[in-house]
Amino acid sequence: MEPTEILPVIALLSIVTVEFGGHALLRFVTTDRDRLGRLRERFFRAGHAHAGVLLVLSLVYLLYLPRAGFGDGLEWACGGVLLAGVLAQSGGFFLHLGIGKEGRRSPGTALTRIGALLLAAALIALAVGLIQAA
Repeated sequence: MEPTEILPVIALLSIVTVEFGGHALLRFVTTDRDRLGRLRERFFRAGHAHAGVLLVLSLVYLLYLPRAGFGDGLEWACGGVLLAGVLAQSGGFFLHLGIGKEGRRSPGTALTRIGALLLAAALIALAVGLIQAA
């Protein structure tokens, strides 16, 4: 199978996990808000929002990927880097909410930054491919 046939399926199934996260967040906020605390609630919301938006972005990205004229290997690499970036950026927020402290860096904040770099690399690669293919 082609990367642009499999990777969108992974992204779509990942959106289901974001929906579950939204349900969990809603449950925490409406029934047990004090248990989360202000810091954890902020990072839960940020991780959830980034995951949803970035997965929708990944679906658009994967529609444009074949237009760049890359071979299968490069398509797998670009799509993989993009999805890894989505997971790292949003996952970093969740990691920070678990182990981070107010106003301090943590492995979660580092992971969020790494995710942003991976996303930027994938987006730049696609942009360059689209420019070259035009």
